Amino acid sequence: MRRAKITIVGAGNVGATTAHWCAAAELGNIVLLDIPQTGDMPKGKGLDLLQASPIMSFDSSITGTTSYEDTVGSDVVVITAGIPRKPGMSRDDLLATNAKIMTDVCEQVKRTSEHAVVIVVSNPLDAMVQRAMQVTGFEPSRVVGQAGILDTARYRAFLSMELGVSVKDISALLMGGHGDTMVPIPSCTSVGGMPITQLIDKKRLDEIVDRTRNGGAEIVSLLKTGSAYYAPSAATAQMVEAVIRDQKRVVPCAAYCDKEYGVGGYYVGVPVVLGASGVERIIELKLTAEEQAAFQKSVQAVKELVGAMGKLV
Repeated sequence: MRRAKITIVGAGNVGATTAHWCAAAELGNIVLLDIPQTGDMPKGKGLDLLQASPIMSFDSSITGTTSYEDTVGSDVVVITAGIPRKPGMSRDDLLATNAKIMTDVCEQVKRTSEHAVVIVVSNPLDAMVQRAMQVTGFEPSRVVGQAGILDTARYRAFLSMELGVSVKDISALLMGGHGDTMVPIPSCTSVGGMPITQLIDKKRLDEIVDRTRNGGAEIVSLLKTGSAYYAPSAATAQMVEAVIRDQKRVVPCAAYCDKEYGVGGYYVGVPVVLGASGVERIIELKLTAEEQAAFQKSVQAVKELVGAMGKLV
């Protein structure tokens, strides 16, 4: 039986840790790629991870490279490449730089892995996944953004801390753009089947949602240098597994919505069925009036971000 081939573009903390999770779960053979300017760094990380396999008993092969020729025929391509926002850098500067990186990467992906499912992790997420779809020309269902699983995981973790219960018993959903305008869906949040609104009052729940929105920034402020990578990479690996093993997982992802939710052709966070062909179905929920208003506000923010990108590329 042929093993799946998984390429991870970007061998920084998020990319390398995604490779770690995928290898440990034996999801397939992994190619860890970075730009030639990084020299032998991806080869070193790949070799180091491979040498962990006898200890952790996984049989995935890991190859580090700076050449896209090693990625030919990938089943899944994860894109983590991009730069973080630096002091003094405007949003437009970040958007322009990462849009160019995304363009360069996706031109290569289109050339080497025309049948792949592409999972975008790079920020600003909602714009970058839109750019990936534009450049590859792949069906929108085969290009998907990782954000909702991470945001929901942070939300569930904070709810678990608040209530003193297992995260396994918490089910939650966040929709919309990745960032300040993400939208909690209280009607889809429960603990052991009990509605969250019966366990936490609105004021405290709003505070937890706000902490979730700022989850990445909180970690940056604690680390001082660098940003989160354990949870983002775990979320990405869950998506890779859903595709490779055709699990039909119901998860929140940045998916291309046209008529769905009346979005009109943009990537936003919505619940989807994720399987071998990528986004196999978008699940449309009946939102409350308050949830709908917040979602539309978030969609508008995504449209403005994509519009700004269009003027820069």
